[in-house]
Amino acid sequence: MGHQTYNILFLCTGNSARSVLAESLMNALGNGRFRAFSAGSHPAGAVNPFALAFLQANGLPTEGLRSKSWDEFAAPGAPVMDFIITVCDQAAGEVCPLWPGQPVSAHWGAPDPAAVVGSDADKHRAFKDTATLMRRRIELFLSLPLASLDGLALTSAMKSIGASA
Repeated sequence: MGHQTYNILFLCTGNSARSVLAESLMNALGNGRFRAFSAGSHPAGAVNPFALAFLQANGLPTEGLRSKSWDEFAAPGAPVMDFIITVCDQAAGEVCPLWPGQPVSAHWGAPDPAAVVGSDADKHRAFKDTATLMRRRIELFLSLPLASLDGLALTSAMKSIGASA
């Protein structure tokens, strides 16, 4: 039986925290079934240091992580996405580029840990909470029988994951 690798793109506005956490988690948990990427509509230009600290402390991949524009993935020669997931409400409302291949898309909104004001401990906790939410959603997504779901059922299942906490 063929082993398909799916490409999945996590989108946010700044591509410095939530989408980067999701990219790393999916690459770690997807066991080669998924190749995850992340991008932003208005990239911050750098990955949030608390996101990197969380990933490193939890043994998650950080190699190649960078804050980049979603335009990279709409350009000719970019990997064709099977799935697109927005993780911030602002990006979900923006006009996305036209993605080749009509990927299945959903919105998995999460609080922005980079917006937390307070001590370093408060910020570390916010990143941990957001990563925990993303991990739970990714695990639910990975449990879906992707090959046997049609587009509508898959879209519906992905949207319900996003509505769950």
